[in-house]
Amino acid sequence: MAVSLSEGWALDFILWRHADAEDGVPDDARKLTVKGEKQAQQVGRWLKSHLPEGARILVSPAKRAQQTASALGREFETTREIGTGASVMSVMAAAGWPNAKGAVVVVGHQPTLGCIAAALLTGTEADWSIKKGCVWWFSSRSHDDGTQAVLRTVISPEFL
Repeated sequence: MAVSLSEGWALDFILWRHADAEDGVPDDARKLTVKGEKQAQQVGRWLKSHLPEGARILVSPAKRAQQTASALGREFETTREIGTGASVMSVMAAAGWPNAKGAVVVVGHQPTLGCIAAALLTGTEADWSIKKGCVWWFSSRSHDDGTQAVLRTVISPEFL
């Protein structure tokens, strides 16, 4: 049984950057490297043990994101709203931030995921970098002065 890190929170918003991928073109056809496959498996195992049942998993149509998400071993939804070149607003709208309930995992790309992390923590988009294969787990909660974003954990494959 999965253990939820966020009982009592409105939305768990999990950003998972695709794992290490080959160079090449077209960009959307790039596959994971052997290192990337290992990263995806490590993080996928960790997520499996922490995600609540019923978590939505939204994945970029890019091959490397699809392969990363497959390591989780759950059904997922492919959507261009979080594909390469997606805007911060399109990703957040697809995830339902901050008003949705439950958990949503977004398997996507830089620079969008880094900009989302910056916006959630500082209120301003900035060029933050999320390392390949890493997970940033946010939760939303209502507070007297509105909705708060709380960074619950950051997981990097090399620490698993």
